[in-house]
Amino acid sequence: MAKAPTDVTRLAAVDTARAARVLSEVRSATLAGQRARLAPRPVIGRSWERVRRSGVDPDRGFRPAPLPLEEVERRREASPLRHALPVLREGLLSVADVAQHIMVVADDEGRVLWREGSVPVLRRADELGFEVGADWREDVVGTNGVGTPAVVRRPVQVFASEHFVRSHTSWTCTGAPITDPRDGRLLGVVDVSGPLETMHPATVAWVGSVAKLAEARLRELHLSSLERLRAVAAPVLARIGGRAAVVDRDGWTAAVSGMPYTPRIPLPKSPSAGRRWLPAVGLCTLEPLAGGWLLRAGEEPAPHGRARIVLDLSGPRRWTVTVSGAAGSWTHELSPRHAELLYLLAVHRSGRSAAGLAEDLFGDPDRRVTVRAEMSRIRRYMGAFLDHRPYRFREDADVEVALPDDPRDLLPHSTAPAVTGARPPAGTP
Repeated sequence: MAKAPTDVTRLAAVDTARAARVLSEVRSATLAGQRARLAPRPVIGRSWERVRRSGVDPDRGFRPAPLPLEEVERRREASPLRHALPVLREGLLSVADVAQHIMVVADDEGRVLWREGSVPVLRRADELGFEVGADWREDVVGTNGVGTPAVVRRPVQVFASEHFVRSHTSWTCTGAPITDPRDGRLLGVVDVSGPLETMHPATVAWVGSVAKLAEARLRELHLSSLERLRAVAAPVLARIGGRAAVVDRDGWTAAVSGMPYTPRIPLPKSPSAGRRWLPAVGLCTLEPLAGGWLLRAGEEPAPHGRARIVLDLSGPRRWTVTVSGAAGSWTHELSPRHAELLYLLAVHRSGRSAAGLAEDLFGDPDRRVTVRAEMSRIRRYMGAFLDHRPYRFREDADVEVALPDDPRDLLPHSTAPAVTGARPPAGTP
């Protein structure tokens, strides 16, 4: 049906107008259910399938109202991406302005929080609704350089008629996800966009590299904040006896006394001072500190009873595990890899060996070391509810999996053979 899917990308590097015409023919034929002379690139073809199922109109699209500026400011203040803006600006804006591009930074919900760059291009972006506060999720406005990288969790360039909505096809957009370096959680997307004639195939590597620099900056800031908290913790822990830990506001551990070190102790969603039961510690007392919390572990045994575990994989970009039991409930947001692994353990309640999970994830049973490392990280917050040799959920846990309404939307970022095999084949109604 098609030559190598990179043919149009190579053509665009030397003849943008011709490449745009070819892609326009590919888009028209594919969306009409006809045979195209070239197949869309796999990442674009899969995106078009998802968008069609979500009901986006390819000819008229949909432009939801942008957020009020007060809400945009609130999100900016709450977003860790504000700390990465200097890196993004330094790495992207100087080139973007000369190349007639704009830089856009969106949050994990696809809302545009910052937008800077070439003034004429900013005006053209306004005409498309590509403005501060706008919603550019893939299932709202179609295949694009903000929403699609958020779904597939890797850099994506969307050139001309690779956009699903016709009014966007005069643009080229290149976006890369920015994830929390601590736990892999999606923080947002940085995108460089402009008129289609400014497209260059190297842009995707450029934007992806700057996104990684932004993640490195966030990691550096995290380590520095833990160092500051550690200085506060040292005299406090020296004065008290028994088991105790000092963690930051997100539960990342700065120091411990009388107990094993674990990188993170999951806290309640809205922690407050007083007696609490935490999965990683048991019954403990929370006391506020400057920049974090002091946890004094009690001697009471952890509560017993059957636990209910809900693995929520119903969304396209965010996945969680919620544990409920006699001691209350807590929720943990999952990285893409942890979502895949817990899904596989839920499917195989009798358990899977490290080699079996490696086969499921990578098609290669020899990648056991990678699997063991990830399972070790999962056990830091799920250890009380997992067994190993083989890896499995404990028998006294009730496990429920919330799946997407359409099984083709199961973990759309995943290329794991066991996950792709669980989705219906492309084109299945």
